[in-house]
Amino acid sequence: MWTPAINLLSLLLLWQPARADTNDQTSAKVERGTFDDPAARLRPRFRYWLPDAGVDIQTVQDNIKSAGAIGAGGVEFLPFYNYGGQLSPEPTGADWTKDGFGTPTFHKMFLAALEAHKEAGLVMDFPLGPNQGQGVPADPSDEGLQWDLKPFSAVVTNGQFDGQIPGWGAGELVALVSAEVLSTKNISLGTGSSSFFGSSQSSYLSLVLKNGTLVDWAKDVSSTGHVSLKFPSESTHRLFAFYQFLSQEKNLEYSSGTGKTIWDNGSYVVDHYSAKGAQVVAKFWEKYILPEGVKELLMEVGNYGWEDSVEIRSNVSWTPSLPEIFQSKYSYDLKPFLPLVTFRGNNINIQSSSPGEFYCVLDTPDQGLGYLHDFRGALVEGYRDYLEGLTNWVNKELNLQMSAQVSYNLPMDMEANIPFVNAPECESLQFESNIDGYRQFAGPANLAGKRVISNEMGAIMMKAYNLQHHELLGYINRAFVGGVNQMILHGQSYTGDYYGTTWPGYTAFVYLFSELYSDKQPSWNHGLGDVLNYTARVQYLQQSGVPRTDVVIYNKVSGTNPSFPTLYSSNDLIDAGYTYTYLSPDNFALPQATVKGNTLGPDGPAYKAMVITSNSNLTLDGVNYIQKYARAGLPVILSGGDPDVYATHDSRDAPAIKQAIQTLKQSRNVYSVSTGKVAVKLQALGIQPRVALQNNGTWYATWREDAQNGMDHAFLFCDGKASTGTVSIASNKAPIFLDPWTGQTKPVLEYTRHGNQVVIPLSLAANRTVVIGFIDSSSKSIQHVTQLPSSVVGYDYSQKSGIVLHLSASENSQSLTLSDGKQVKIAGTEVAKASTLSNWTLTAEHWEAPSNVSDVDTVAIKHNTTHQLSSLVSWTEIEALRNVSGLGYYSASISWPPTGHGSADGAYLILPAISHAARVYVNGQKAPAVDFSAPRVDLGPYLKKGSNQITVVVPTTMWNYIRSIAGEVKSGGTPLELLFSAFGTAIPPVTDNGLVGTMTLVPYVSVRLD
Repeated sequence: MWTPAINLLSLLLLWQPARADTNDQTSAKVERGTFDDPAARLRPRFRYWLPDAGVDIQTVQDNIKSAGAIGAGGVEFLPFYNYGGQLSPEPTGADWTKDGFGTPTFHKMFLAALEAHKEAGLVMDFPLGPNQGQGVPADPSDEGLQWDLKPFSAVVTNGQFDGQIPGWGAGELVALVSAEVLSTKNISLGTGSSSFFGSSQSSYLSLVLKNGTLVDWAKDVSSTGHVSLKFPSESTHRLFAFYQFLSQEKNLEYSSGTGKTIWDNGSYVVDHYSAKGAQVVAKFWEKYILPEGVKELLMEVGNYGWEDSVEIRSNVSWTPSLPEIFQSKYSYDLKPFLPLVTFRGNNINIQSSSPGEFYCVLDTPDQGLGYLHDFRGALVEGYRDYLEGLTNWVNKELNLQMSAQVSYNLPMDMEANIPFVNAPECESLQFESNIDGYRQFAGPANLAGKRVISNEMGAIMMKAYNLQHHELLGYINRAFVGGVNQMILHGQSYTGDYYGTTWPGYTAFVYLFSELYSDKQPSWNHGLGDVLNYTARVQYLQQSGVPRTDVVIYNKVSGTNPSFPTLYSSNDLIDAGYTYTYLSPDNFALPQATVKGNTLGPDGPAYKAMVITSNSNLTLDGVNYIQKYARAGLPVILSGGDPDVYATHDSRDAPAIKQAIQTLKQSRNVYSVSTGKVAVKLQALGIQPRVALQNNGTWYATWREDAQNGMDHAFLFCDGKASTGTVSIASNKAPIFLDPWTGQTKPVLEYTRHGNQVVIPLSLAANRTVVIGFIDSSSKSIQHVTQLPSSVVGYDYSQKSGIVLHLSASENSQSLTLSDGKQVKIAGTEVAKASTLSNWTLTAEHWEAPSNVSDVDTVAIKHNTTHQLSSLVSWTEIEALRNVSGLGYYSASISWPPTGHGSADGAYLILPAISHAARVYVNGQKAPAVDFSAPRVDLGPYLKKGSNQITVVVPTTMWNYIRSIAGEVKSGGTPLELLFSAFGTAIPPVTDNGLVGTMTLVPYVSVRLD
């Protein structure tokens, strides 16, 4: 018989030490709550879109409290201003001078939001500026604002230039570089087009420059911009002039035209490559936002200061101190090589179609790539100064922590700076929910010991009011197995009246992106809470203990690809269950990057091996670190051939790196394998995955060890089709299942032990997750089942009754095998057989706009229609419901106990996979939440003799109805149809809604396992 350790586990989970404050490590003692009911700080939060600070305060407070009431931990309070005025300008009637960021009106609103969080027991994240937090209102001449570097060029004719240099007057001259041009070619980029972020360029010049001819003549330029230069007439030369200036780029674009106050010109982007940018932000907050009670309340209920993905524009990423940073880091002058580094030197994501007017390379083997790499390396240093400036201020001034979407979009190695904020954040949109992409982000954070890796979750283009929860859960689960452990849901809508806005209310991004969560979505009070509680419980677990990872993959780039493609493309590691993340050699300088017990980062991920693929680029420092790690006992595996060289300067280090690679290959603990054979080599070396997987689908796993609370656990996710297999974990502890949907725990019934290996068979539906915990048991001999017949469809556990099996009907008697070898026969021949429930009555509650479509305060005008269904089909297949959104009440009656042959003590209701949400009621009693991927309900506790009413309440998305009135809908002054038209996109089609499939009733009898 199982000897329970559940009481001990419950006590451990109830332990609630003080909040972490500025301690961002996995060892931090934070208020946790319980697995069943996690504390607010461990729950998912909504990004809350505040239209501007002039909206109704009471509505904002009610929205915040409503989020908490359904299971959120609070909100990320984002003053949106129509995406900083980029999507549409200040709507008629609004006054962003009076209601802008940091104004007295904003101060009052911000304080009210904090008060709402305090009253509801929630925590609040807050951006450090409006829109995406990349700047604040400021004097436009402040040198802490964003700088730009503008390049100009001109051809030298007849070997002589005598006149005013190109671009004179554009700003302060930084460099005037001449170079001999060996070839010139015009490259077309197409016709150019408008985008979210401005127009695109149509072409650029591709130039090959002669090595050794680049010279900076800036010191020879007169005060009027004139210079006289001579060059050999038999060759072609070109001048390149570079000017620095304050860009005046804004993250809140508007102007009152008066210029009388700091609020009159919107908000300026600050310098992201210097601590001066952080100082501008800090001074603004200290002067305008923190006084009069805000600081004290923020320190009480605040969580993270925060900055979004960096969507700032420039010609070239720049700060005036960059040449000095460059000189200090690389010991040579940047300025003569500026022509080589400016192309794609701006925002490599949002300005990908505007890369620059010229692209210069050298006539050398590396084409001058080393200079570009060094330039981007200097940007890493400047950006780190900015991040550390913000983080230190939030830590010291507010005793809170800093979160930021670190680096990606900018031309630099993202992984280098991830450790330098308290809670690094990524996003599902830009990462395209790619698990490998998340692993690129998680590795540096794990090595640095960060407790939280955050994600801006659920922004999907063309899915406004149309992102079904099952799809959202797929994105969430992929992030979890990629190493993320905090979800910020994108996002929650302000539900009150706003200028130029019709029902259903203010819609951030004007219907371009999902999602718009509020009580105007039918699932808000009918299933979204189940999603939030599921996510909260997984976060509770994934923010406990230390994440352990089997393998680290080396990854060095000068500019991270903003699409985050899969880097390790072989499936061998995934198929065998090996977990892996990525590290840049920049991360090797972290104090945690040491080898002990043949593992790298022994107090963190404890990597058992390092993999270097043939398409990797090794730095000299990197290969030296790797050599040191191998000597200390870390296995290093080169996959697919020798790696390449990461060029710096004039590639003078290349011979030394190549020699170091050859030396490394001859070293102890270093191995070479062909592509896709890493897992085989690991197994040959005796290195097993912490969570070994064998299955006929694709499963992912994470593993965390929590000595503090006495439980280790594996989190598993079935990505793709339904599949079966086994999971094998080395542990002497007793395995338990933790159900994130219900908050319940119970012992694992079926498993075998082989030495210290626990082997558990599993059958997983598509998109399903399973959590297996391992806890100390007070018994040395724990009874369980090693072979379970298919007729066992479930089981219960209690301390009083132990394990009670639920047996369904079977053709023959079957037997199960206990862990002591004893076989027990079980008879399912006398159990009532399963049946399909049909003849459903669907009561459709229609949610529609009020007759006055400008009445935004109305949740919906509701009325019911009734439909008799012989089968469960999508509402789009029911003519009367094709364009309907709302709630579906599916009702059917069953007689209990079953008539005819067989007995039953209870029954399972097996539902089809849930696309959005569903809640089951039996005789008016609400059953526990169902797993949307494998939904079933034990009806046993609710059934009575005679007629029993089963009701399944199913919300729809609002899109099908909103689509039908698209011509009447607008937000912030912008019509829905106009925006789709401007982007050349058709309005998305209707979406399947409702219950689709079959509903099965599976009777069972209860048998106690003695």
